[in-house]
Order: sequence, then structure tokens, then C-alpha cells
Amino acid sequence: MKRSFYLSKRCGFTLIELLVVIAIIAVLLGILMPALQKVRKQAYQVTCQSNLRQIGVGANMYAESNDYLVPRGLIYAQTDPPWFESFMPYLSQKPIDNDYRNVKIYRCPGYPNKQQTICYVINGWGFTNAKDTTGYQLGTPTKITTLKHTSKSIYLTDYEDGSWIPIITNAAQQEVESCDVRQQSDLAYLADGTLSTTRRVPLNRHARGSNILYFDWSVGHLEAQEIVRDLWRTY
Repeated sequence: MKRSFYLSKRCGFTLIELLVVIAIIAVLLGILMPALQKVRKQAYQVTCQSNLRQIGVGANMYAESNDYLVPRGLIYAQTDPPWFESFMPYLSQKPIDNDYRNVKIYRCPGYPNKQQTICYVINGWGFTNAKDTTGYQLGTPTKITTLKHTSKSIYLTDYEDGSWIPIITNAAQQEVESCDVRQQSDLAYLADGTLSTTRRVPLNRHARGSNILYFDWSVGHLEAQEIVRDLWRTY
């Protein structure tokens, strides 16, 4: 009986053994968490690129149905609807009464503010010629068959988040006119290389940059410093 009692007392863990196990788990979590976060961010980027590809399909179908014209910049009170409303008939998801909260194609999973429904901005930047470094705001469609460098010209890219960025839920909001890029200050960096405080192109949404849909409907990625003015030219 004494031997059985002695063995039963030895079946549990001591406090030191428990602390050692907890310490090992903490070390393993410290090692694994950065890797898990990296995998999660990569998953966000893949989903975002998939969204842009689907939007590209919708944009192409829209162009084929509209004499190869595609929406460009946004000017409130213009007669043409915003780009994300124009593509809706060609996409699988639909808004309810112009409420875009259920349209997941337009929502990047990496966007910090989950209330934002339009997570991409369109190229609304026009230039008079190759020497024009300022440009102007576009409000009319562009005929893609007239473009020479469709694989190098940005059509859509990620939308920055910040206190100066409005939350869009409805296509009738006047704030939808902010869903485009039309000047240097909309980029992450100004012409002199300093950071723009009113940027619409993200500084670090995906891998220190943004996902991009080009005018040939291909999808790529560029770091913020690589998204320069000339990539917005369409001739």
C-alpha cells in the first residue's frame, strides 16, 4: 500500500515543470507568430489580386459593350456613373439599393478600416503631351484601342486608408469623386521624393506597395516608390 501511495503522488507535474512547458510554448509562439502574420498578409495580397482580375474581366466586358470606352476619373455631377457602378452588370456580385457593403470584389481584405466598401482607385489623370508633368483631372471615358502601352499604364490600384480618406458605402455619395488619382499629391510620394500627406495610393498596403490592374487587364505589384507619375500616362 505504501508503494502504491508513493507512485500516485509522483503522477502530477511540479510547478517547475509547468513553468518550463509554458516557457517552451511562449518561445514557439514567438517564433511562429511572425511567420503566420506573413502568411496572412500574403493571403490578403492574393485575394486582392484576384479581386482586381475579376474587375479587369468586368472592365473588358464593359469596354466591348461600349465601343471600347472605359471609365476614367470621377467628377461629381458628371453624367457618367462612377467606374465601380459601371462594371456592376458584368460582375457576379450586386449592390442592394446602391449599397456596396455586400460587394466583396471591391473590398481588399488588407484594408484596415473594414467599413470601407471601395478599396481601389482609378486612373483619372490626363496629360496634354509627353512633357506635361502636371496633368489635369479627367472626367470622360478613354478608348482603350487608342492606347499604345496598355501593359505599362495603371488603370486601378489600391486605395490608401487615413483620416483624409472618406468611407464609401453608396454610389450616390459625393465623396466617390475621391476614388481616383488625378495629381502628384495623390501618389505616395511627391515629385521631390517626400511623402505625400494627402496620398490616395498606399504607402504599404501589400509588401511595401500596392497591387495594380493595368489597361491590358493584367495584374501586378509595385512598391510605393515605383508607382511614379509616368505610369499614369495613357499614350
